[in-house]
Amino acid sequence: MIATLEGIVSEKIGQQAVVLIAGVGYGVLTTLNNLDRVTTGEKTKFYIHENIKEEAHDLFGFLLLDDKKLFEQLLSVKNVGPKVAMSVLDIGSANDVRAAIASGDVKRLQTAKGVGKRAAEQIVVELRDKVGLISTDSAEDIVTRGGIDTQDEAAQALMSLGYSELDAMLALKNIDPSQSTENRVKQALKGGI
Repeated sequence: MIATLEGIVSEKIGQQAVVLIAGVGYGVLTTLNNLDRVTTGEKTKFYIHENIKEEAHDLFGFLLLDDKKLFEQLLSVKNVGPKVAMSVLDIGSANDVRAAIASGDVKRLQTAKGVGKRAAEQIVVELRDKVGLISTDSAEDIVTRGGIDTQDEAAQALMSLGYSELDAMLALKNIDPSQSTENRVKQALKGGI
């Protein structure tokens, strides 16, 4: 198993840094953030995660061990592969990504290429307690919601106005369900006042 690679970055090709070690160029896939921080011709150390499949042997490299650990946590999420994990790491620093996960910031996670709403929610559900930060109520709401009540006319009205299922549920969360549909929708649109 390769744990680290240290050598001269001879070139950058796409999202890959070619690390020259004893005459052999190793293609190391890395985040765009890391790629911006390495300089061609300079000695660089990468912490490596090997991804060996039948048709490929990919090396994913990170300048910081902390980034590698977060990458591996993301890989533990159902249906998240290396490419999606790398794009999630590109939304900011490892601390930014951890904060987005702990706070249940699905919209921020969705800014990563290839990450839809379901994948972002799955990342929050599976990692919110594992990223080393205290998870917020928004993250807990994603985990504990049982889905929207399809018979709830107020929720249906909000979704017809462009609210997502989650946003409609959160908007109606603290509004008395015994009120009329019209009043509940008005209160939700005003922010629950």
